[in-house]
Amino acid sequence: MKNVFMIGLGLIGSSIALGIKRAHQEVVITGYDQKEVQDIAQKRGIIDQSALSLSDAREADVIILAIPIEATLEVLKELADLELKENVLITDTGSTKSEIVSLGQQLFAEKKVRFVGGHPMAGSHKSGVLAADVNLFENAYYVLSEDCPELRTLLSGLHAKFIVLDAAEHDQVTGQVSHFPHILASALVLQSDAYAQKHPLVKNLAAGGFRDLTRIAEADSLMWTSVVLSNPQEVVERIENFKAQLDDIAQKISSKNQTGIKSFFDDGKKIRQAMEIHKGAIPNFYDLFVSVPDEKGVVLQVLALLQQFSITNIKINEENREDIHGQLQITFKTAQELEKAREIIKIATDFEVA
Repeated sequence: MKNVFMIGLGLIGSSIALGIKRAHQEVVITGYDQKEVQDIAQKRGIIDQSALSLSDAREADVIILAIPIEATLEVLKELADLELKENVLITDTGSTKSEIVSLGQQLFAEKKVRFVGGHPMAGSHKSGVLAADVNLFENAYYVLSEDCPELRTLLSGLHAKFIVLDAAEHDQVTGQVSHFPHILASALVLQSDAYAQKHPLVKNLAAGGFRDLTRIAEADSLMWTSVVLSNPQEVVERIENFKAQLDDIAQKISSKNQTGIKSFFDDGKKIRQAMEIHKGAIPNFYDLFVSVPDEKGVVLQVLALLQQFSITNIKINEENREDIHGQLQITFKTAQELEKAREIIKIATDFEVA
């Protein structure tokens, strides 16, 4: 596994390349993207060389597709027409797995090619090769459609937590906790905007709860269109299920069913408190996200820079960070303190700050 062919040098592809280099200096990474992107990646040491065309993948031991879902499906078909190395390993980074894994297995079933679906569950508010971050995947979940020790070894420098999850189960789970919430967030923003036509103060009085619920509505629209269209059955099913839940609580409110309403809120509270996401959770105010390596003393290093600030909460985000832009989350009381802290950390360290 000495030659890696990286298709797509955006945030994910470039960050994976940096992680590979961190653990395996001997690996030669060839990047395939637009020429200007390739040039930047090579100049920054993210890749070793640039590909002239997709056909250069014929020399690779490992091929990684870090491109949008629709593009992944098309490129897989193109790769299937090439004379690839015997026993080459192909993987992807798509947010849905069933369609991609099914096509990969179908295309390479009669060839000595192994396809393993992948989904690194971390991201950033930034994008592109210039946002590459070797610490992007620190302690985050990295889902594989089947166990693959060779791939785990190659990607060991990402410092991610690899888990194996059947493609169909992956799409069902992410349909509930990732894909559907993006629809809900955008729907809530659109509803509020329409309501503000008659009630302008809606935009002024939207508080912390609204902000937290709708933050992910700012995500990339093209990417999420592609995601939901590659997992339509699960997403629509979650929407229908949610409609039923809304109808049920609406009926309780209309009939002034105090016991039923209280149970609704109590159940939601208890369930959320028992979920992993509740670790350290308190109402958010002004959050600063810092992308830090998993090294002894690094959190104390950051906090030492912020001794003069009034910090409301400190939280270490791990596992699933697709919509969270850093492992260390520091909450401040005011926007002014957040901005001052951001500048101090940026000047004193080389950590990514969001």
